Amino acid sequence: MNDKFREAAEFLKAAGHPARLEILSRLASGVLCVSDMGEVLGAAQPNISQHLAVLRRSGIVDYYVDGKQRCYFLKDARALEVVSLVKKKRASLPAPSCCPATGTRRGRARAV
Repeated sequence: MNDKFREAAEFLKAAGHPARLEILSRLASGVLCVSDMGEVLGAAQPNISQHLAVLRRSGIVDYYVDGKQRCYFLKDARALEVVSLVKKKRASLPAPSCCPATGTRRGRARAV
């Protein structure tokens, strides 16, 4: 398998949880400390920390220490693209004109 696709799959696996997507969305607006995330996300700090650990291990986010706080920020620019994609409204694409299921035929296309 192509390393490019393997790396993309690992990125998507790390980002692909509803809580982590929301964390990325919030971090797209700027730095957040763990204590602030608890208030913003309405989740317990240990739960948020577990999700942040997954994102950090994958290199998507990083943090710096400010006193007793860990303040997180986006490190991988692809996260901004994922956040943008998540915020887009779902839209269907038309079936290709060469597809036997288009036009007046209904049901599944038959194998030739």
